[in-house]
Amino acid sequence: MSGLAKGGKPAVFLPLLMGISILLVSIFVDPVGHMITFVGVFLLMLSTFMANFYRDPDRPISKQQGLVVSPADGHVMFVKRERAIARRPSREEFSQQNCEFDKLTGDWVNSACESPLEFTTEQKWEEVPSGEEGEDDAWRVAIFMSPMDVHVNRSPFAAKITHMEHRLGKGKRRGPFLPAYKKESQYNERVRSVFTSTGEGGHTMGVSFEVIQISGALARTIFPWTMVDDILRRGERYGMIRLGSRVDVRVPASLYSPIVIGADSQNSSYPKGEFVSAGTSGLFEISNVLICEE
Repeated sequence: MSGLAKGGKPAVFLPLLMGISILLVSIFVDPVGHMITFVGVFLLMLSTFMANFYRDPDRPISKQQGLVVSPADGHVMFVKRERAIARRPSREEFSQQNCEFDKLTGDWVNSACESPLEFTTEQKWEEVPSGEEGEDDAWRVAIFMSPMDVHVNRSPFAAKITHMEHRLGKGKRRGPFLPAYKKESQYNERVRSVFTSTGEGGHTMGVSFEVIQISGALARTIFPWTMVDDILRRGERYGMIRLGSRVDVRVPASLYSPIVIGADSQNSSYPKGEFVSAGTSGLFEISNVLICEE
């Protein structure tokens, strides 16, 4: 049902009730040089802003076969074909100091996972030069969510959550907190979730996608509403990020093709990148397969 997202009622109704109460005091008691009136109006404006931010409208979820829908509302920052070049160390590797430390991004082992597209741990990725494409490449779409966008995130396809981890980043106590529209913000505080297909909607069972909820300069709280082993429908709500933020999605490049335009393409029709809506807009579709309606 359309309304407010989880946690939205206190944020909306508390300043609303306080604002109304203060305005009643200014009207029937004493405005104190209009200062009380100003505070009351400010609280009502704050309540309106929070109601807009926490809005959670119903969406018509696409039923197109083989489609990966957007997990977030916002503009597409970029679309990149990438390959994994490093991974987070295991406890044994870390204890043996068999890793390299970067002051911004932390510890890495300079080799990808044995099966990079299973996304078993966080990996470092680089863009694939033209002509060097491989079977272990992934497509990444990054979506920038402004403070005015709906911030509820939705499952990109029918899947089981097989892994979820929270990373703080390096450089500051809780992460760098670069503005979300910067490419380097991928190492801000983030929650990385791995969605594994249940075989519905035209997707091959067992195929995994990586979805990363990234906090921005203002947004410093990520709320996953689901846990590992939860099974979600396509477009089902699974969490949100407060204020401006970003969501990245990686899928196997050998199986899927992007169908959106990023700001990096310098397309004059989409100077900020194509706008996508969570649960409704498609990001990827199965490659070399006739897409049909269910």
